[in-house]
Amino acid sequence: MKIHKTTDADIDQEAPLIEHLIELRTRLLRTLIAIAAVFFCLVPFSADIYALLARPLLEQLPETSSMIATEVASPFLTPFKMTLVLAIFITIPYVLYQIWAFVAPGLYQQEKRLVVPLLASSSVLFYLGAAFAYFAVFPIIFGFFTRIAPEGVAVMTDINHYFNFTLKMFFAFGIAFETPIATLLTIRAGLVSAKKLAELRPYIIVALFVIAMLLTPPDVISQSLFTIPMWLLFELGLLLSKWLPMPDTNLDVETDSNH
Repeated sequence: MKIHKTTDADIDQEAPLIEHLIELRTRLLRTLIAIAAVFFCLVPFSADIYALLARPLLEQLPETSSMIATEVASPFLTPFKMTLVLAIFITIPYVLYQIWAFVAPGLYQQEKRLVVPLLASSSVLFYLGAAFAYFAVFPIIFGFFTRIAPEGVAVMTDINHYFNFTLKMFFAFGIAFETPIATLLTIRAGLVSAKKLAELRPYIIVALFVIAMLLTPPDVISQSLFTIPMWLLFELGLLLSKWLPMPDTNLDVETDSNH
């Protein structure tokens, strides 16, 4: 039986891996601590936070209607979950910074110059998407739903179902507003040219409507409110791809061949 002896070379190979794992653990702990700190600061205001979230629906409900809780623990758990989600939502820039700090040492200088603006713009666009959902979309779709209720039917929405619905809408519109970033990265990665995407515009618009059908309530108003901004943001991505310089692939090939 041959016994493998640990050599200095093996130790040298394991050292970087251990260092990366320690660094990853540190970044994760900092992220969790940040989320926990924000969460505990928001807990005293959890009821106010949920009242703010429920305002778009409450403003559309008749005076005789109200929201209800169909489960015993819902009045406590639903605002609690909302506060936790809001804490994560607020700390997104810090979470992205921790991810950036972990991967940055392994990136080239040109990649660093590209990643920083992308992370910053992604955060801003996500927040804009969520704000658009709250201020523009919610009043319209909730007004539509409450108006089409049959006569004799009282609209009394469960608070937990309402939270799940609004959370889905926030993330749907937040991700939808990342369309310029996705378009720009697709072009810069060489997967497809800006000219080809422009030619595929009619098919892309149809695809956006299909996505809207899956992510939004089954009415034309909600689907249009989802599709039109995505289409405009897609056009913005095409425009940015023409303004921003494309990476010189020939230079990369020459650099690799020299190595």
